[in-house]
Parts: sequence; structure tokens; C-alpha cells
Amino acid sequence: MVRKRHTAEEIVAKLRQVDVLMAQGRQVADAVRAISVTEVTYYRWQNEYGGLKGDQVKRLKEFEAENTRLRTVVDS
Repeated sequence: MVRKRHTAEEIVAKLRQVDVLMAQGRQVADAVRAISVTEVTYYRWQNEYGGLKGDQVKRLKEFEAENTRLRTVVDS
């Protein structure tokens, strides 16, 4: 089975898709299956990206990258 890494923007789009499907009356398991991920992955993504929009996700990733860079500078 080939693993695919989703970009942050793709994750936010898929979370929105699940929200739409659930609003249409689908169960969580069916909605998650429709976006081709597991329920565990869905809940993990929801925890991390739950209320974010596309531009906010980019800023979050930039901050995380900057924090990592700064930690390596400080630890050196």
C-alpha cells in the first residue's frame, strides 16, 4: 500500500469535505471513508487543523519551521 503525505492545504480541504458530508446527514465513518483516510487520521487532523483556514495553515507551518530553526541555533 502506497502512503501519501497530504499537504496542510489538502488536509484542511478534506476536513471541510467531511463537515459538508456530515451536515448532509452522513455518519462520521462514512464521511471519513469518502475522503480516503482512516477515522484515526481524521481525528488527528481535526485536533491539529480543526478551526484553521488555508492561509492560517501556511502561517502555522512557517512558525513551526522557524521555531525548529531557532531551537537548533540556541542549542548549538
